[in-house]
Amino acid sequence: MKKLFCTLLMAICVICVVAQEKSLVNLQLETRFDYQREYLDGDAVKANSGFKGKYLNVILNGTISEKWSYSYRQRLNKAHADASFFDATDWLHLTYKLNDNWSFNGGKQVVGIGGYEYDRAPIDLYFCSEYWNNIPCYQLGISTTYTTNKGNDSFMFQICESPFNFQNEDLYAYNLMWYGSHGWFNSIWSVNAQEFAPGKFIYYVALGNEFRFGDAKLQLDFMNRATDEHAFFLKDCSVMGELSCMVNKKLNVFGRMSYDVNKTNSVGDMCVLPGTEITRLGAGLEYYPLPEGNRNLRFHLYACHSFGKNGNPAGTMQDEQTFVDMGVKFKVDILSLTNKIFK
Repeated sequence: MKKLFCTLLMAICVICVVAQEKSLVNLQLETRFDYQREYLDGDAVKANSGFKGKYLNVILNGTISEKWSYSYRQRLNKAHADASFFDATDWLHLTYKLNDNWSFNGGKQVVGIGGYEYDRAPIDLYFCSEYWNNIPCYQLGISTTYTTNKGNDSFMFQICESPFNFQNEDLYAYNLMWYGSHGWFNSIWSVNAQEFAPGKFIYYVALGNEFRFGDAKLQLDFMNRATDEHAFFLKDCSVMGELSCMVNKKLNVFGRMSYDVNKTNSVGDMCVLPGTEITRLGAGLEYYPLPEGNRNLRFHLYACHSFGKNGNPAGTMQDEQTFVDMGVKFKVDILSLTNKIFK
């Protein structure tokens, strides 16, 4: 660990020296600290209560040339195999922009699955669905994206390692996505074929919808899952929703819900196991104290409660489980800070 941080420190110093143009190198550090209380059937779960360091991320991105760019995010507090620091790398990919319509991407990237809950950065989420908590969403792969002339719609096709390639069995996922931006209505939809065993697939239809009404917005996701052997509709699915409103320029209030169900006896869904029917409800607020829309500092407070049955005894969500949490997130632009210090 000491070697790791020394290496990162040296890398930051080198970057600060060579990065004369902001477009070439953008280096940020972001973190989130929480104080949480967990209760199960009304009893405090002391092992999961108290002060928690939730996230510590290094983000590096930039433009190499007119057509080439890169992006990298390393999660420093994430456990990884001793043999592979790459396990804790969320993404590291290179993008080639052919023209205003076509771009190509390769490296470790986000698996292309629809939905606004899935699309948001984990550091900006507080309590999520059982599906979200169990999907390994960062994998090696390639993708191509077509953006329409007006720029309102983008379509991405991706081939990557399957999220369920736990035993290195050479499993793949095939993902087709639509990103839409149409004023009051936006979308992140996908159809997916995820290989969970050699030659066996689970299929997703994931529909992420966002409706905007002035300072309020409603994000509503629906995901249906089915396997090769059995086609199910509404038997293995998840619904996630969030209603939020910016009360003023600094205060955001929100309410969230999720519902995960799997009433099948089919293998294949490794995120929401058979026998699951569980709901989570909660609400919270976010406060941004910095002026002029600066969101590099954020305080939050929320409470949530889950109830129902989880087919996975070791699952994240449990029956009659309650969380109360408060915390702070901040982001620092390392290069800007360094320039101010040594100017």
